[in-house]
Parts: sequence; C-alpha cells; structure tokens
Amino acid sequence: MSYPVYNQSGSVVKEVNLNPAVFDVKINPELVHQTAVAQMANARPVLAHTKTKDEVRGGGKKPWRQKGTGRARHGSSRSPLWVGGGVTFGPRNTRNFSQKINKKMKCQALFSCLTDRAKDQALILVDELNLPEWKTKNFTQLILNLKDALRLSSAKTKSSADDDEKKTKKSTTTRKEDLKNYRLSLLVVAGANTKSVSRVARNIPGVKVLGANSLNVIDILDAKNLLLSEDSLSVIEKTYLH
Repeated sequence: MSYPVYNQSGSVVKEVNLNPAVFDVKINPELVHQTAVAQMANARPVLAHTKTKDEVRGGGKKPWRQKGTGRARHGSSRSPLWVGGGVTFGPRNTRNFSQKINKKMKCQALFSCLTDRAKDQALILVDELNLPEWKTKNFTQLILNLKDALRLSSAKTKSSADDDEKKTKKSTTTRKEDLKNYRLSLLVVAGANTKSVSRVARNIPGVKVLGANSLNVIDILDAKNLLLSEDSLSVIEKTYLH
C-alpha cells in the first residue's frame, strides 16, 4: 500500500509502502465497538458512595426503651429507617466496572481504525517531527503548512466571514489566530520527541499528542485526522505486531 509522505513545508517528498498487516486489514466494526466500550469502562471512575449503618456517625445509644412507650422498637438511630441513618443497598466505591479484552483483540481493533483512516485519506505522514525551535508558533505553522493535506474546514460562519471582508485593517494576524479559523481535530503520533511535541501542542485546541507505543481506539475515533511521523511506523509495528 503506497502512501505519500510530506515534509514540514507541506510538500510531498516521497512515497512509502505501509504494512498491510496494520494499515490494510479487514475492518471489524463490532470488534472496534467492543474494544471502545471496554476501554471506557476500564477508565470509569467510581464516585458514588453511600455509607452503611456501620459507617454513619452517632447512634450508639438506644433511642428509647424497648417496651412501654407505645412506639416501635429501635436499637440505633443509625438504622436505614431513620433520617441520617445508613443506606440500604446504596452505591459503593468498591464496584468494579472493568471489562477484560484480549491483547490480540485490542490490536486488531486498533488496526481496523488505522486502516479506516488510511483508506479515508485522513492519515497524514510527515518525514519528521523536528522543529528548529520547540515553540507553539512553530508547530502551529507546521499544521498550517499541512492544512490542504489535513483538509481543514473553515470554522467561521458566513456572516462572520462577510464581516471580516468588510474590515479593512492592515494589521497582520498571528499564526495562532490563523489556526483558529479552522475546525481542528487532530491526533499527532510521534515516534520520537514525544515530550517536546506534546509540550508545544498542549495549548492548541483540538490537538492531542500520543507516542506511537501508546495508541488506543478511543483517541483515534475521537480525532478526525491522524498526523504520523515516519519513524512512528516502525514503533507501531514493533509494539503491536506479534
């Protein structure tokens, strides 16, 4: 499977052959759904928690004597029958929502997502992710250089675009302001320099950075486009192909 490789200026410099075992497999939507549900279930925090009658405060003394008062017998105000008492069968933070899924199944679901992005031309390869100076404005310019390959759509409405045309200001906009004119949903996969790329991209809305050895189904499904460095291909094959 031949695929174009761009440089950081946005020009095609060569073509590489993608591994068909990763980027040209049979897409299995059911397996992708099962993996996504399992991943979300495993990441689900257990927050709701109620106390039983053994855990609520107070109620050590018997409210009144057993007989002779005309009232129902009670042994403690911590009883679930009392206001402020314990809760019967309430949610506990010991619940376990995790779901087990085999490693091979997760890898096949991941390959299905990568295949879908590659066939949809939503996967962009760059020869390297190495900026001359690690600053957000430089990484923003890299994305702007690749805007045609990423097929970025305008974030402005027709009315706001007309208003901009009416303005005759001669001041130039900054690179970051230019990027705000587009709807951005981008997952950057770095083989090396992951920390540096993540640091310069963390202030850009709609951009998430992952290492090639940390790919997962949810992040790929959430992103409209994938930007991969060429060195990340070997890391993906080494990590997920068995």
